[in-house]
Amino acid sequence: MAATFSSDGAQVIHRSLSALTTENRTDTKSLDEVYQIDEICNFITQNQFQKVALQFSDELLVDSVAIASELEKRTEAKVYILGDTSYGSCCVDEVAAEHIGADGIIHYGRACLSPSRRLPLMYVFGRRPVDLQKCASSFRELYPDKDSHVVILYDVMYFFAMDDLLQLLQSEYSNVIMSLINVEGTTSSGCKQTDGPQQETGETGTLPSSTVGHVVCKFGRRFGLRDGLSLENYGMFYVGQEGVTLTNFMMTFNQCSFCTFNPETDVGRLESVNINRALMKRYYLIERAKDANVVGILVGTLGMSDYLAIIDHLKGIIGKAGKKSYMFAMGKLNVPKLANFLEIDIYVLVSCPENSLLDSSEFYRPVVTPFEMEIACNKNREWTGEYVTDFSDLLPGACSHVEFPSPDADPDSDSTDVSLITGALRSSSLSSSEPHVTVPGSSLVQRNQTLTVAQTNTAASFLAGRSWQGLEQKLGETPVTKAVEGRRGIAIAYDEEGNR
Repeated sequence: MAATFSSDGAQVIHRSLSALTTENRTDTKSLDEVYQIDEICNFITQNQFQKVALQFSDELLVDSVAIASELEKRTEAKVYILGDTSYGSCCVDEVAAEHIGADGIIHYGRACLSPSRRLPLMYVFGRRPVDLQKCASSFRELYPDKDSHVVILYDVMYFFAMDDLLQLLQSEYSNVIMSLINVEGTTSSGCKQTDGPQQETGETGTLPSSTVGHVVCKFGRRFGLRDGLSLENYGMFYVGQEGVTLTNFMMTFNQCSFCTFNPETDVGRLESVNINRALMKRYYLIERAKDANVVGILVGTLGMSDYLAIIDHLKGIIGKAGKKSYMFAMGKLNVPKLANFLEIDIYVLVSCPENSLLDSSEFYRPVVTPFEMEIACNKNREWTGEYVTDFSDLLPGACSHVEFPSPDADPDSDSTDVSLITGALRSSSLSSSEPHVTVPGSSLVQRNQTLTVAQTNTAASFLAGRSWQGLEQKLGETPVTKAVEGRRGIAIAYDEEGNR
């Protein structure tokens, strides 16, 4: 019976595992075409790089050695392969590249196109097969009205084929707009290098600049809307698989209808995902954030520009809302890591837009986005159904920034409302000053449970209420003894215990 639930570990030690590869190696003759070797070599030689870091998504690592060898043959640069990313593979890992002193980064595969500013960067999206005739046929079935206003979005892996798709549709659909890849300060295979915001002429999708009324720039894509029309008047047609990229678009452009074409299955459909239900789930997390007193700020990126600014911004609004914040930098998140900090009521994740919508149903505490935390703390920001996944839009001067109310202007800023989660009354007050810095030693708590220091911080107060507070030294109370030989074996079956 005991062997059913436990063993001596021998089976695990001697067990052999078979490695599974999800992608086949690319033929050597096709490397130049698939991974644009010539364009990468030009990028390296023109910038006179001595060390170059190559970052691959997991499914492309099978070709990493062949690509690195080819680049070293054609250039004088030393090439390094980044074996594992600090956070998500869609984000550029500038931290790992700086560890080897790289002069530039080549990012392969799917990317979230979040702006990075530390090192020169080139994107190589790769080329996944797509049947353009079936894609165009699905588009015609989903949009029978030839006058429909449609914006075509896509996964970056299919970027190379979008011009050909547009040529198939433009003769029939005059109001179709193709979005363009536009990431400042980077070079992309097949894209122009951009050193700043592009002018409207020629960079607004497929519309001539004279007819453009409003230019939308989101998630590394750029497209112009026809003069007199708003985003609500357009439908969205997405080319790619179902995943975080599509979810990110649908949450942000939730006022638009979405149709998709999956090149893997050659199936087009009208997306019937209930966005309102997804938004209400996020609103539930906002209510949890309003009830929270202790907030953990999770650093989910070290490469995106302005990540330090949003961390400072979050610390400010959390402190002004009368809450306590702690910052955590722990790499890739998982349930056991976050379960170590029981005093935290809720976490806010600072990450790229695609990784910020984390499903925290299995976590001990919920994880929210910076936008959701700001709604919980900033009374001037109301829940309207608009959703912001890019944290840079929340910073001062950005399109979605909302000023925090001043407590000096409103002396009656203290208010009371009812929690929709617990049904209890909760009071909120605005702090007019920076978080109070206590004198040295005020965060200490006495070990005995009957007497505590008057001034304590949140974590110390939580520790004082726990029945187990860690190992105690008990200096001077433990007798000194000679070292003796300890037990041998593993905890489940020590050698001296014999077989049971």
